[in-house]
Amino acid sequence: MSETKELTYAEVSEHTSKKDLYLVVHDKVYNCSSFVDEHPGGEEVMIDVGGQDASEAFEDVGHSDEAREILNGLLIGNLKREAGDPSPSSSAPNSTPGKPQSASSAAGLGIGVYALVLVGAALAFVAYQYLGSSNGQKSS
Repeated sequence: MSETKELTYAEVSEHTSKKDLYLVVHDKVYNCSSFVDEHPGGEEVMIDVGGQDASEAFEDVGHSDEAREILNGLLIGNLKREAGDPSPSSSAPNSTPGKPQSASSAAGLGIGVYALVLVGAALAFVAYQYLGSSNGQKSS
């Protein structure tokens, strides 16, 4: 692609069918029409975000480096944002609406599992000591 094409959000939003499917990922426009049938997640997930900013959906899935290379091969231009366009999707971990504490909740889960293991080990030790002492009393 020698010349970078600029498309408006209105132009991108006209391409929502399986045979004519554009997606926006991080303000880059991709023609995914040729890849819809090959998409490992199925065509429905791509059609659902067709003609829209799919940045958040793309990043949430955690696509591989190979997937990103395929995406680069589908690049047709840049998104030209205009007044009234939807704001860009953010890929920052704690700025996703509805998920404001994803990093802290993951850390909380880690601490909870650690605490559970410690409590379980302590209970196992106490049970071992109790059973050992009661066996010792019976044999005397």
